[in-house]
Amino acid sequence: MPANFPSPKRRSLLALTVLPLLALTATACGYGSEADSTKENVAAKGKALSADTVKIGYFGNLTHGTALVGRQQGLFQKELKGTQAKYSTFNAGPAEIEALNAGSIDIGWIGPSPAINGYTKSQGKSLRIIGGSASGGVKLVVNPKKIKSLKDVKGKRIATPQLGNTQDVAFLNWVAEQGWKVDANSGKGDVSVIRTDNKITPDAFKSGSIDGAWVPEPTASKLVAEGGKAILDEADLWPGKKFVITNIIVSQKFLKEHPDVVEAVLRGSVKTNKWITANPDEAKAAANKQLEQDSGKALPAEVLDPAWKSIAFTDDPLAATLDSEAAHAVKAGLLEKPDLAGIYDLKPLNKVLAAEGGTKVDDAGLGTK
Repeated sequence: MPANFPSPKRRSLLALTVLPLLALTATACGYGSEADSTKENVAAKGKALSADTVKIGYFGNLTHGTALVGRQQGLFQKELKGTQAKYSTFNAGPAEIEALNAGSIDIGWIGPSPAINGYTKSQGKSLRIIGGSASGGVKLVVNPKKIKSLKDVKGKRIATPQLGNTQDVAFLNWVAEQGWKVDANSGKGDVSVIRTDNKITPDAFKSGSIDGAWVPEPTASKLVAEGGKAILDEADLWPGKKFVITNIIVSQKFLKEHPDVVEAVLRGSVKTNKWITANPDEAKAAANKQLEQDSGKALPAEVLDPAWKSIAFTDDPLAATLDSEAAHAVKAGLLEKPDLAGIYDLKPLNKVLAAEGGTKVDDAGLGTK
């Protein structure tokens, strides 16, 4: 994804390609690896819905905790009855969007930037955002020996996961608000923005090649465990301390052909988020167990505990914040203003929420008619 943006028109496409919110190289996401569908923990039982199987994708990181916990606890499969859930894990948003477009997955947990990318590049024909999943979980972590306050960030080397990804855009927007100048494409200016894969950011931090990083969980907590200090939580920059970090998307074809299956997955998501809220310690353990099954390695407590605490799980897609994130990318010069009309279809989710006694969520004027 670290790509150059040679011209404004090509730049908009490339920026969208790399706009993977917290998701692009496991961006914001994390430590999972791309994998083929793996066997579900819970067998399908009962009569199948309108499809025999549903193929679900997610990232192996904590900001996709709804997918991790819902899978591990069998909550999706319970709602799907005889329709078999098959799962794939991804490291990067573009790979998941490609899988969705190819029909390799039907529904996916993903960051807002790759969702914007997929929708815009297909001229509004590939996907819909059908629900929210998580908010928060992004911090600016620094070497306290080199950076003692936010004003000390000027002149330092700060890592972000990828050029144009959600954290990269957020950091560039924050830098601009300080009155500092940085060329978005090269990362050069009053602050040196070093695009670094989340998997190697901790090593870069330990070696001293970067002075800090604006990163998602669990990378932020990994840096703190290595002696870093979190001096800014991105949530503090947003109204109500809420901003979308993970959405649920579906291919428009699958939504049209199998609305009952989509509703079942959304019911599983809503019930999973409710269970997470009611059972935070058990949910954290379930997410870590699924991470271990997916990647072969669980997170240690000193990373897992603070990382999990900083993420809020929600059914609300926080649509207004997605629109703001796109505007930040435009302001940074990484994106031409996209047409996001119709990117959301929240009717199935609101139907599920009504049945579960929940509160209707809003699409900020970006929904289907």
